[in-house]
Amino acid sequence: MPNAENAQLQYESGQTPVAMVELTDQGDHLEFLSAANLWSRRTGYLPDIKPNGLATGGLVTPAVSTTDDLVDVAALTCYLAGIETDVLIATDETIGRATPTDTHLISSVTVTSAGAIAIVAGTDYTEFSEVRDGDGGPPLIPVGSIELAQVRLSASASAAITADEIFMVPNVHREMFNFPAWTTIYGQVVNGVIGCAGLKLVSALPLIHTAAVGKKVYASYYTPSFAEVPDASEFVPPANTHSVTSKQVYGRTIGSSSASLGQGAFSAELQDGITDALLTFQDADLWFKFKQNRSNTPYILAQGKLGVGSSFPAGDSIVATCTISAMYEAMRITS
Repeated sequence: MPNAENAQLQYESGQTPVAMVELTDQGDHLEFLSAANLWSRRTGYLPDIKPNGLATGGLVTPAVSTTDDLVDVAALTCYLAGIETDVLIATDETIGRATPTDTHLISSVTVTSAGAIAIVAGTDYTEFSEVRDGDGGPPLIPVGSIELAQVRLSASASAAITADEIFMVPNVHREMFNFPAWTTIYGQVVNGVIGCAGLKLVSALPLIHTAAVGKKVYASYYTPSFAEVPDASEFVPPANTHSVTSKQVYGRTIGSSSASLGQGAFSAELQDGITDALLTFQDADLWFKFKQNRSNTPYILAQGKLGVGSSFPAGDSIVATCTISAMYEAMRITS
């Protein structure tokens, strides 16, 4: 019968930094992935995710000067290519009007990729439209820019702009860096093949930039490096366990099942139980890699907090009984 006599257990023993880099849209405008298979979740080495977008400030208001066709933009902080960027207050920004043959025009107030305020006008028409780059619709803004607001004017004659002509709903007229929210993908496996780490947004990005693309998403992160757990044994991957509850009704019993995630575990022989390298990672959130046969390709990946309980018998080896408290089941990589 097969056994794990030639197995190998490794733990995340180091982290290599990767500077801020653009993540790749997987085509659904929801999932954005890096070139790395795994991201570290150890405290102090967490990924820093910064989609392009407004962070603070940036309120667009009718011009204080009350001059026709002007708006003011408050000072703001935004993220451009993953870098926190301060933009100073801009006053008396000119908003265009429709030509005399048309009446309606939507203009976008934007921050350029260089960190300057710029007005981008749509195509005028006889009514408003919600279709980007369509007649009477909001414009497509340059790739790398951030939309702060839309100014919607329904008359071609010059006049002071009013507050009800300025629209700033997040993810509709206004790009926030933290909207929509996301979940971080520290690692994933699809059909037995390891994929790439990144993030998944809770809703698809609006395609408001030139060529109908969404905003850019950036992240800096750490990739894990691994070292072998010396003299390890008894590895158990984190996995779901299932239980059944039942209710008796007339003539039969109705059952239902539920699942709970169980801890992973392993044991390791220690040198002195005090200075062993593994013990310096106690309570850290780490990746673990287990091969049933160290000479073969397939392996199991798990990520979780390392718990360590040590015992010091007088006449036997010093042993660490370790747990892996994971958020997700272990993943099996078969090829």
